[in-house]
Amino acid sequence: MAKKKQPVETGYVLYDVLYEDGNRTSNRRVPRSEIDTYNEEGSIKAFIEAQDRKIAEMSGNPRGPIKSMTKSPGQ
Repeated sequence: MAKKKQPVETGYVLYDVLYEDGNRTSNRRVPRSEIDTYNEEGSIKAFIEAQDRKIAEMSGNPRGPIKSMTKSPGQ
């Protein structure tokens, strides 16, 4: 029988993000070190919003407010 391999710890958690304007992004990488265990949702949202601001600065296309976030399937 084949041995089952242990999953490799990547150090990231992937999230799908839905914005209030209906746009969706998938597999947004959030480092596990950035996730506060006491305020998990708030710390994840703050990290993704910071990513969005950086992307908006570089592209000139700002993102709308985040409506919801869910952990990507397979996580």
